[in-house]
Amino acid sequence: MPGDRLTIEDRRHIAMWLDEGLGYAAIARRLARPTSTISREVARNGGRQGYRADQAQQDTARRARRSAPAPAPATPPEADEDGRDVEAVRDFEQQFVSMMVRTGFPPMPARVLACLFMSDGGCFTVAGLVQRLQVSPASVSKAIGYLEKLDLVSRERDTQRRRERYLVHEDAWYRAWFASVRSIAMWAEATERGAEVLGAATPAGTRLQRTSHFFEILGEDMAAAAEHRRQTLWTSAPGAGT
Repeated sequence: MPGDRLTIEDRRHIAMWLDEGLGYAAIARRLARPTSTISREVARNGGRQGYRADQAQQDTARRARRSAPAPAPATPPEADEDGRDVEAVRDFEQQFVSMMVRTGFPPMPARVLACLFMSDGGCFTVAGLVQRLQVSPASVSKAIGYLEKLDLVSRERDTQRRRERYLVHEDAWYRAWFASVRSIAMWAEATERGAEVLGAATPAGTRLQRTSHFFEILGEDMAAAAEHRRQTLWTSAPGAGT
């Protein structure tokens, strides 16, 4: 992520969060960027009070054109062993991570999950993730712990090599969805008990009873929808049933 160019969407988020009073470090965490990238971006483009996303995008492009060297002869894009455009894959990975961060994922778990999802094998060792992401083993371990709580990844022991591998579940989002269903069920049970304690005829008891009923119905609908879609996707996927 360090060194990546900011997009117009990134700059609009920066402007919005500056208006909300967020500091550079908080903005950097949300965009999964170094704090120095954010501070330099703002300083070059009007400061905290004068920063405007569209103007910053135009000024950055203008500076880049002034400092750009003479164009080099066109070269074909670098490809991996499967013929995939390496640069396009890298760009997508960065966009994937940014999307996850903006929807609530911490940056490091987002980077680890992106690596696992985008690897054909769907697995990495600690050493592999450390090398791939250029981070410490402790950072990887903490990120894996977070993802395990969401039931998105699991550990597998390689007894021959005496090391662990981390795997992303093929039905990871189905599992994560059902983790949400379980949380909703807990809300339904807790508010139901509250309604009994406070009395269903009281305003507070009525409120809790309605809340419990809402979560109960929502959980049933979510569970049914997830199972239906899982069956549809898995039975229609290439190679299903073979």
